[in-house]
Amino acid sequence: MNDIPTAPPIACTLDTGSFKERIAWIADLNARSLMSSRRSDLALTLEYQPAARSDVRKLVHNEQACCVFLNFDLDERADRLILTIVAPDTAARDAADVLFEQLGAKSGH
Repeated sequence: MNDIPTAPPIACTLDTGSFKERIAWIADLNARSLMSSRRSDLALTLEYQPAARSDVRKLVHNEQACCVFLNFDLDERADRLILTIVAPDTAARDAADVLFEQLGAKSGH
């Protein structure tokens, strides 16, 4: 019997169609409400307008379900929502690079 805990997969678990839909939804949210984004190695910080509170909470909930290897911290302030997403270690760097690029992107329209 093996009781060694296994680490979560370092990948998004969405299928291609669902991933494209999710990225489009995030890009739309970002186009409407993202105030700033900054990347620092394995961390991405996104600042949203407070009016986007329910959508940002939905974003966190959805992303925690499909990207379990990432850590999400949402700081809800009166004047802004600060979402910090952290990849656990350098083994997750490639996956984090791809996901952080998508999570910080704004819609092109």
